[in-house]
Amino acid sequence: MRREREERDSLGPVRVPAHAYWGAVTERARQNFDISGKGLPERFIIALARVKRACALANMELGRLDPELGQAILEALDEIIEERKLLSQFPVDIYQSGSGTQTNMNMNEVVANRANEILGQPLGTKSPVHPNDHVNMSQSSNDVIPTAMHLCALEMLSDDLIPGAEHLIHVLEKKIEEFQGIVKVGRTHLQDAVPIPLAMEFRVYHHHVLSALAGIQHVRDDLSVLPIGGTALGTGLNAPEDFGETVVRHLEKETGLPLRASGLRAEAIASHNVFARLGGALRSLALALLKMANDIRLMASGPRAGLAELVLPENEPGSSIMPGKVNPTQAEMLAQVCLRVMANDLCISLGEGVLSNLDLNVAKPLIITAIIESLHILSNAMVSFAERCLNGLKPNTERIEQTLDQDLMIVTRLAPVIGYDKAAEIAQEALRSGHSVRKVVEEMGLEVEGLDELLDPRKMV
Repeated sequence: MRREREERDSLGPVRVPAHAYWGAVTERARQNFDISGKGLPERFIIALARVKRACALANMELGRLDPELGQAILEALDEIIEERKLLSQFPVDIYQSGSGTQTNMNMNEVVANRANEILGQPLGTKSPVHPNDHVNMSQSSNDVIPTAMHLCALEMLSDDLIPGAEHLIHVLEKKIEEFQGIVKVGRTHLQDAVPIPLAMEFRVYHHHVLSALAGIQHVRDDLSVLPIGGTALGTGLNAPEDFGETVVRHLEKETGLPLRASGLRAEAIASHNVFARLGGALRSLALALLKMANDIRLMASGPRAGLAELVLPENEPGSSIMPGKVNPTQAEMLAQVCLRVMANDLCISLGEGVLSNLDLNVAKPLIITAIIESLHILSNAMVSFAERCLNGLKPNTERIEQTLDQDLMIVTRLAPVIGYDKAAEIAQEALRSGHSVRKVVEEMGLEVEGLDELLDPRKMV
């Protein structure tokens, strides 16, 4: 039989699993929000615990929280942050109250119960440590949850996304150097165009990623401004003076991140415009990566019936029925990640645009879940693509030379000498006959001074 204990909250008695560290409020949320079967990501739970820890330290420093109770709270939070204990005790669904109140109370109840256990009391007593009076002291879900959102995003940017992007940039720089001197057929409208250096095409990808990363860095600076201390609406009700600044100081010391308290705490409570901008910046990065993935996929198409200008590393068999097939799997993976990030950006934008009502944005769990997923999959995808595709990518110089020799658009170099119409006639005849531009010029009996230099693809770049 299932063992339970009875707890009470402001609405009355609630039956809670006997060995659960959560309490009555969390249990109600478990029952009322059985929606997706997925809780908020672990990265967010850890960030929320960090915020709670800094709040406990601030309350102790400001003389509000009894040191003995504070130490028990800190010990419980350290178990979550450092030892990754109790993470199974956060069952509240992503799709809950838009303020994240149920997740905040889930944390309050788990920490209070564990602190009381440390102090020799049974689960569910709410004494001597109370989830609201002590763990949530000087706080509201409305300032704690967005502060944790900011902190979580900052940590993932610093630990994952920016290093991943920098690794990709480094590998692109190696490929640019490796591809120096290789000239190939350029293409516009998916049709043959004038020659272009292969390295130049990869410099374009490099520039796009660098530009997108600069945009992300700019948003990161704004994420470092935290609304903690604003409590319910940004007014600071029930929080001591300097509470927010004290919390931020402790968070800076623990995380090593440059943080500062907001001068207008209501802004990051009522609106999550900064996350809308972060989602947009991640979308820009996704668009840059998507172009690179698609271009490489096209240039590697073949190996005999496609463009076949690039040779992919052989990572795994490409087909369950066609032996020996190699597919552009890393490019396909990266493209799918980019589409997901772009979809998440739309979700974040709608969360800000539709659910920022009056003094509170009520899409906080949705927004941070989308942000975390985008940061996580983009970080991993960039490293995987760099390591498993770019590093082993080789130019098919024989094929590149073959198509370059047959390029009709080298006739463009003749247009200033013999005129556009005559040059077009040469190109059309070359296409019809299957001959090279040079041969057609010779067959027409045209005498063009410096023809060899004019038709040298390498002199066109």
